[in-house]
Amino acid sequence: MSEEYTEQEIHACKECCGAGESEVIEAKAEEFEAEDLEAEAPETAEEEAQEKITVTTSMDLQGSHFLYTQATEKSIKTLDYDYKRCNGCGICAEICPTKALEMGPIHEIATGLDAPAVMMDLEKCTFCRMCSNLCPVHAITFEAVGEVPDEKQYPKYDTYVKINEKCLPCALCEGACPQDAIEVEFTFPKKEEIAPLKEGAEGEIEIDTEKCNFCGICARFCDAFILLEREPTPENPVPFEQILVDEDKCDYCVLCQDLCPEEAIKVKGERPCEAPRVEGKVKVDELKCTQCARCKAVCPYEAVDLQKPMEGQLSLIDKNLKECDPQGCRGCFNVCPSELWYVPADPEDPRKIAFAEDYCTYCGACVKACHLDAIKVERTEIHHTEIPDTPWASQWRDAIESLKTGVRKGVDRAVARETETLKAQKFMGIEPPGIDEELLAAVQAKLAALEPALRNARIRKLWETDSPKNAAAAVKKKIEG
Repeated sequence: MSEEYTEQEIHACKECCGAGESEVIEAKAEEFEAEDLEAEAPETAEEEAQEKITVTTSMDLQGSHFLYTQATEKSIKTLDYDYKRCNGCGICAEICPTKALEMGPIHEIATGLDAPAVMMDLEKCTFCRMCSNLCPVHAITFEAVGEVPDEKQYPKYDTYVKINEKCLPCALCEGACPQDAIEVEFTFPKKEEIAPLKEGAEGEIEIDTEKCNFCGICARFCDAFILLEREPTPENPVPFEQILVDEDKCDYCVLCQDLCPEEAIKVKGERPCEAPRVEGKVKVDELKCTQCARCKAVCPYEAVDLQKPMEGQLSLIDKNLKECDPQGCRGCFNVCPSELWYVPADPEDPRKIAFAEDYCTYCGACVKACHLDAIKVERTEIHHTEIPDTPWASQWRDAIESLKTGVRKGVDRAVARETETLKAQKFMGIEPPGIDEELLAAVQAKLAALEPALRNARIRKLWETDSPKNAAAAVKKKIEG
C-alpha cells in the first residue's frame, strides 16, 4: 500500500527542522516582509533557487508498520509507526504542535479491534520528531539522512535500565520482563562439559525451599535440575514456582552446591573438580524496554539501576467503577505495557480491579482504554535530557510541560499587525425602509386562509406524495370550501 502526495514548493529555513522550523520560518517571513516594505531588491536566479526547496511526502504500509516519509533535495526523513506495538496512550497526539496526529477508537482497539490507534495527516506533519522522542513504548521511531540537525539538539526521555556489578547473573529478570526486552547469556560451562555424568553414583541431594530464590543458576549448569515456569503476575512477578531434581540424571558431584549463591542446595557425594565461577552477560533491548521495573522487583541482589520516563500517581475513580467488568472488558489489562492490572483473588477483597503501581510508567494508556472514565493518571515529573538552546526549544519545553499539566499550547501562528482605527462617520440621512401596513395586512390574511388547509393531514400527505399541481388544487379546494 503506497500513497504519495503532491509535491509542494516551500521557502525552508536552513537553520533547523522540526516543530521549531515553523517558528523560524514565520519569523523569517516577518523579517522579509519588513525588508520588502523598505525596498524591493531584485533577487538573482541563483539566490531564488537556493531559497526554494521541493518537498515530497509519502506513506507506505509494510506489515504492521506505517512508514511516513518527507524527502527534499537535501534530506530524507522517515517516521516508522508500528501500530501493533502502540498501546494507544495518546501522548503523541497530545503533544503534536501541528495537530497532525489523531486518535482512533481506543476502547474498541483495546478490547480487540485490529486497527491503528493513531493516524497521521501528512499535510500537517513537520517531522519534528516529538512523537518519536516522547513515545514511552517506542512505537514510533525516527530516521533521517542528509542535512538535518544533530540528534542531540532534540530532548528525549532520560531513562535507563543498567545492570550493575552486583549481578551474578541469574535468570529471574529475563523471565519477569513483560516486553521480552532482557536476554541473559550464561558464559560458564555446563556440568557435562567439565564433569560428565558418572553412572551408578550414590549420594543424597536436598533443596531448601525457604532459601531458594529460583535464580535458575543450578538449572543452567546441570540438566538434573528442572525449573518449573509460571506466568508472572502483578502480585508475584517471579517467573518460576518450583525446582525439582531428576535423580536419574544426578551423580551427586556437589558442584551445584558450590555454585548456589543462597546455599540452598545440600549434597552428599564426591566432588570431581572445582565448580566454575558463575559468569554471563545481561543484554537489555532499549527499543523494547519500557522501564516498568519488574526486573528490579524480582532481582534478589539489587543489581538493577533504573529510571522511568515519568513519575506520578495512578488511581481509580470509585464512583465510575459501578459498571466495571474486568472479566468481560479488560481494556486496561490489554494496553498496559507493564501488565500491572489484576483482579483480586481474595473473595473478601471488595475491589473489582486492582493494580501494582510500582510497575506503572504513567503512560496513561489505561485512561484512554477505559470507557467508564474510571482511571486517573497524574504525572508529577518527566525525566528528560537537556533541552538545548535552539529556535525550537520553546516548543519542546511546552510539549514536555504539557505531559504534566495536560495543556498543550501548540504553535502560535498569530502575527501582530497594526491596524488603523476607523473614526465614527456622520449619519448621511439614509432613511430605513418603511412598512406598508395595508400590504402587511393582506399577506397576513392570505396566511390565515391557508392555515386550515396546512393542518389537514390528508392534504399534507398529498403534498408529500403527489404532484405539486394536485397538491395545489387540493389546497385551493379546502380554502374555497
